[in-house]
Amino acid sequence: MGDDMGRLTSALRILLLSVFLTANLSVIAQTASSQETTVKPVRMGSGLMTFDTVPGWGLRPNGKSAIGATHGSVVVDKDGNVYTSAKKGVFVFTPDGTIIRSYEGPDYTNLHDMEIRVEGDQEFIYGARNENAEGIKFNAKSGEVVMRLPFPEESGLGLKKFKPTAITVAANGDIYLSDGYASNYIFRFDKTGKYLSHFGEAGNGPKQIKTGHGMTLDTRYDPPRLLICDRNHAPKGRLLHYSLEGEFIEVVIGGLGNPTAVAIQGDYVSVPDLKGRVVILDKSNTIMSVLGYNSDPKKGRNFKIPQEEWVEGEFSGTHGSYWDADGNLYVQDWNIDGRIMKLVRVKN
Repeated sequence: MGDDMGRLTSALRILLLSVFLTANLSVIAQTASSQETTVKPVRMGSGLMTFDTVPGWGLRPNGKSAIGATHGSVVVDKDGNVYTSAKKGVFVFTPDGTIIRSYEGPDYTNLHDMEIRVEGDQEFIYGARNENAEGIKFNAKSGEVVMRLPFPEESGLGLKKFKPTAITVAANGDIYLSDGYASNYIFRFDKTGKYLSHFGEAGNGPKQIKTGHGMTLDTRYDPPRLLICDRNHAPKGRLLHYSLEGEFIEVVIGGLGNPTAVAIQGDYVSVPDLKGRVVILDKSNTIMSVLGYNSDPKKGRNFKIPQEEWVEGEFSGTHGSYWDADGNLYVQDWNIDGRIMKLVRVKN
């Protein structure tokens, strides 16, 4: 009887030890696997404009994209919250990448470009809706639409197609809306939405515009100017300056590939290039840093890169960017699954 109990106790000990080792080996294997699959930040850029990526920023807890297909823009409000427009609406993130609200439905689809402005004690988003043939203005906090800018019949142009791609606002409230996917005219409205004038000319000449894709108010100059992306100028895209009255001033810089948008912070300009990079210019409009360049011609300027093929630190079709108060950049890819990235400025 004693021998039987001894053998039973030894067998039980062996069984328990086996279970313990198996469980621990499983934990070790899972930890190793987790470490192998963890995406690490990637450093990009150079000099004053060096950034680290934030892996997984803006993704849902399950690791999936939260916003659907993107062909839009990014802006940041005075609290640091990040607004990005996707095909189905506008999504608002905290600086750490958590969605706090969204504006979805027929009023908020296809905002190809956005600008955000403080007016009184409120903030408003101005948007260019390429598929909906209008500009729009809505309250950033409530989503209330307060203005629409359809094609101005008063212009006498009689256009059959109107596909706005960019919008910006001057200090006096004048609104500029670029018809970049159609006529390439830029329409000027007053702050109430009254049509004032139009300017620009479609073509590939020195003073002409061939896809006025992006636009902002260039506050590096006094008085400020319009900074316009002439995306499809041949042989390569360029940036142009126009006065706020609609007069051509100069070619700012050429040889940019396919510049899609421009965003100003202080003396610096971020310029997403649809071929898969972001170029940063200084006050003299000299390239000082290039971010996220995608050397694969099959992935640069490619909408159909699914999430499982995203590569940390490499862009596939940069479409919009915006700076926060600390000099960090938020970048949106033109992408089938909806990609938005945070780049944290490396402090010297």
